[in-house]
Amino acid sequence: MTLTFEYKIPTRRGGALPPLRSEPVIEPVGRPPRLARLVALAHRLEALVRTGEAKDYMELAELAYVSPARIAQIVILAQLAPEIQEYILFLSAEHAGLIAEHQLREIAREPHWDRQRACFESLLRRRR
Repeated sequence: MTLTFEYKIPTRRGGALPPLRSEPVIEPVGRPPRLARLVALAHRLEALVRTGEAKDYMELAELAYVSPARIAQIVILAQLAPEIQEYILFLSAEHAGLIAEHQLREIAREPHWDRQRACFESLLRRRR
């Protein structure tokens, strides 16, 4: 089923703009890949501590019934270069298995984004 909307927007000068057509947004099927969910979770955990909703990462670990080390492993993913995060967030489920979480954590430990990008591109070249 396809819905098409057409609008005629009048202007003050008497003429009308061409009709605006809006195509329906296709909803994604299934869950996002695990890596994408972890990157989003990393940002959420950082925001909880930054805003004061959680005292620190230790409190988050206790609330989530995981070790503080696991929280640290997740939070480090928020330090990835924005281009890498975007790539991960829009990665298809079939390609997500080509990149391991521990590999992303190693890349995230590099403080320079240009070096992160080089390491990530190297990883992708090896996986193709």
